Amino acid sequence: MSANMHIFENASALAQALADEVATRLAAAIAAKGAATLAVSGGSTPKAFFQSLSRHELDWARVSVTLVDERFVPPENERSNHRLVADNLLQDKAAEARFVPLYHAAATAEAAAETASERTASLGVPFDVVVLGMGTDGHTASFFPGGTRLAEALDPATPRGVITMEAEGAGEPRLTFTFSSLQDAGCLVLHIEGNAKKEVLARAEAPGNEAEMPVRAVLRRAASPLQIYWAP
Repeated sequence: MSANMHIFENASALAQALADEVATRLAAAIAAKGAATLAVSGGSTPKAFFQSLSRHELDWARVSVTLVDERFVPPENERSNHRLVADNLLQDKAAEARFVPLYHAAATAEAAAETASERTASLGVPFDVVVLGMGTDGHTASFFPGGTRLAEALDPATPRGVITMEAEGAGEPRLTFTFSSLQDAGCLVLHIEGNAKKEVLARAEAPGNEAEMPVRAVLRRAASPLQIYWAP
């Protein structure tokens, strides 16, 4: 599958342009069907994008926001993606948006994933916008090389929903949407910054096994052209 590369001179320009594009897509979805869905990723990279998006004029009460993946930690934990989104995206005008978390207080990550699958099913399919990140190991979402359920997560036959993932590089147990949940988004974005990530992307675009660099699944099998946003 082809990808469209969008290159910016710095992270600030990227954040603003990506926020403009996502807001435009969400507004179009609201106009077309009365509601819009956005799934976002954690990490430090999207903070400025979140803050820029939160200031956009949009009928935010009609927007549902969820996470591509999450650590099995409560939202008050500093490593929680829920907390990152609450502190940076669900502010200003975007405070009106509906947030659908993946973490739920449960005895096990598996139980939390089951609850998350049930709750996120109400969002409808496909997502209007999905914004992915990428690690230096070639992971995206919680599709980690060596992950306990990586093959299942990447299998297009695996149903939509949230499953657990554990991996050496992941730290805590993870909750992640399956590839089938993300690949057909109306707009699928890969947001990366820095020369090191650009080099990882170049390796991922070369021939090789998806299990070694799981982001390859997105680069190769996304239903529509992947939009890659990069700044040095």
